[in-house]
Amino acid sequence: METTAGTTPSRPRRTLATEAVHAGREDLAALGVHAVPLDLSTTYPSSDSRAEARRIDAFAATGGRLEGPPVYARLDNPTTARFEDALARLEGTETAVAFASGMAALTACLLARSAAGLRHVVAVRPLYGSSDHLLTAGLLGTEVTWTDPAGIADAIRPDTGLVIVETPANPTLAEVDLRAVAHSCGTVPLLADNTFATPVLQRPAESGARIVLHSATKYLGGHGDVLAGVVACDEEFAGALRQVRFATGGVLHPLSGYLLLRGLSTLPVRMRAASATAAELARRLAADPRVGAVHYPQIGGAMVAFEVLGDPHAVIGGVRLITPAVSLGSVDTLIQHPASISHRVVPEAERSRSGVSEKLLRLSVGLEDVDDLWSDLSLALASPDSTRASTPGFRTPAEGGRSFA
Repeated sequence: METTAGTTPSRPRRTLATEAVHAGREDLAALGVHAVPLDLSTTYPSSDSRAEARRIDAFAATGGRLEGPPVYARLDNPTTARFEDALARLEGTETAVAFASGMAALTACLLARSAAGLRHVVAVRPLYGSSDHLLTAGLLGTEVTWTDPAGIADAIRPDTGLVIVETPANPTLAEVDLRAVAHSCGTVPLLADNTFATPVLQRPAESGARIVLHSATKYLGGHGDVLAGVVACDEEFAGALRQVRFATGGVLHPLSGYLLLRGLSTLPVRMRAASATAAELARRLAADPRVGAVHYPQIGGAMVAFEVLGDPHAVIGGVRLITPAVSLGSVDTLIQHPASISHRVVPEAERSRSGVSEKLLRLSVGLEDVDDLWSDLSLALASPDSTRASTPGFRTPAEGGRSFA
């Protein structure tokens, strides 16, 4: 069944696919334009300085969006605001706040909670490697307790400001039960990284997550040409995030906001097509004797993780159609070795403990033909360093790595 977006008295209930095309664009006809306007201004004229002072005071008090025309690009931008409104509609939250990158978005969340005196974080591994590093290194003065989902309630302290999970997780595609985790959090806000699933496959706010984080660089942009992050949340937390964004300067460029809004319009179509191809590749990999295990989430999606029996670096060097590169979510297929790149900053023992083995490869499936992709993968797996095994397995993280043919 197609996911439906939220409704208001002035807006009918619509499917996600329809919202993806129209959210953030409803006023265009009244403006006499069809394409979204791109506002590149850094500052805006105003001859009423008393009124501007009142608006700045209001922002300082609550972090709410400024009423009336913009003042300065670090405060707000009309093009970026359209993307924020659209993403909030797709995630089913009150609002959203965009940032210059996914890491800037996570940083703002941590700073906002620290400013309230809540510096402790409970987190579940694996997370994206840079997220793990930001928490572990204590660069923002935060203290982290790592635990599994069952230990969240016991790990929470009076100064716990956030519980952080990523599901499906980067790079193992491990999944957590968001509703159960949210229950374990009690009154502590749950931050769910929804980068891999996108609102097409799951909407964490519906399961109790107060904060939904995206590296918008990935599927929301969808074409490998935007660096961005976004947090979908309630208005109260958004106010704190806007104040952090204004103070630290981690703003999203208007051109990126424009490209992200355009990317949202094709997000459901891209996710469905790439997910179908990914599922088929996972099936073929599971049947291949050169592959030891395949991880593909029960929720579906366009990401596949697999462990080779031979040298994973030989596979990386052997692809020709697939691009060996970091990042994910583009229209073209990418492959990388997490232990060498995306999760290199995570201590080796912790990488291994959370399932990021030296044999693991992460595949971000794009929109190419499945047979062309399989031909490229199969040739790369046939490198001289590959070995054979008689018991390949297909594993879904939710099943604890259970193998089946």
